[in-house]
Amino acid sequence: MTSTSAASTALAPYGWDETWADAFAPHAADGLLPGRVVRVDRGQCDVVTADGTVRADTEFVVPRDPMKVVCTGDWVAVDPGGDPRYVRAYLPRRTAFVRSTSSKRSDGQILAANVDHAVVAVSLAVDLDLGRIERFLALAWESGAQPVVVLTKADLVPDPVTLAHLVQDVETSAPGVPVLTVSALHGEGLDVLVALVGSGTSVLLGQSGAGKSTLANALVGADVMDVRAARDVDGKGRHTTTTRNLLALPSGGVLIDTPGLRGVGLYDAEGGVGQVFSEIEELAERCRFHDCAHATEPDCAVRSAVESGELPQRRLESYRKLVRENQWIVAKTDARVRSELRRDWKRKGAEGRAAMEIKRGRRM
Repeated sequence: MTSTSAASTALAPYGWDETWADAFAPHAADGLLPGRVVRVDRGQCDVVTADGTVRADTEFVVPRDPMKVVCTGDWVAVDPGGDPRYVRAYLPRRTAFVRSTSSKRSDGQILAANVDHAVVAVSLAVDLDLGRIERFLALAWESGAQPVVVLTKADLVPDPVTLAHLVQDVETSAPGVPVLTVSALHGEGLDVLVALVGSGTSVLLGQSGAGKSTLANALVGADVMDVRAARDVDGKGRHTTTTRNLLALPSGGVLIDTPGLRGVGLYDAEGGVGQVFSEIEELAERCRFHDCAHATEPDCAVRSAVESGELPQRRLESYRKLVRENQWIVAKTDARVRSELRRDWKRKGAEGRAAMEIKRGRRM
């Protein structure tokens, strides 16, 4: 059986450290082998171990709960040998990138585990969708990872003034988040990104056509991911990546490449939304009412900032949208939250009717 020191040496490039070794100790006592999941496919996964990459079945790890299934990035305990092999357990996750499922149920879907950096790839080949960027960032902050926005295909914006304006627009929508411009085709801007992802685990996120596979190939230094051209009409590409793959980077660190995400539904991401819209949260502390909805309430600092031009109206509308969406998904699973929302809707409805009556009285 592989020794602990040999496992530490072989798995170090994938992020194995003393803390993981301590967490694995009970499984080591049972004779199990540590490894990191590099790919999951139809109830089975590829696990990199000190003995090489092995194929293992995941049926023993609570398959009925979508939040507890084995996912790419997990550290797991696998059988030391035999055919078939099984994953017997996974270690407690340090971070987890989760979105809501596309189904009508209020389930979460875990996309990647134990991630340190969330790299949001955004193509400059099409108009920026700032609302979508904010949505990705809310999930990234909520996961516990440090987000970074990478504007890909920068070579398609040759005018430096135009490029600077685009970067500024994204920076306004991403407070506290590094915004990088990269042309993977020409190698421009890659050095900064390589340095940023050179330690820990990074997950690469974005829509299909955002240039994620090209970016992954540039970071890995080899054509490990299939690349196809995006459509000229809308910049969207076909899903060249169909599974989540964990790749060791030659400069250090590991990268999880994900399929293009059409839907990025929030899943209990109140903290993440607050982080993305930190300036609105700070303004809200100066509102007269602590539960101000920033709509019709008097002495609303947020609305005053919009009227003065300090806060873009688009930011406030995007904030409201994500807050409502997050409340809705939480309310589907929490009866107390449902009850509070119901009372809040009734209160706001009554206030609206009262305001309407006052207006009618003034007209008469």
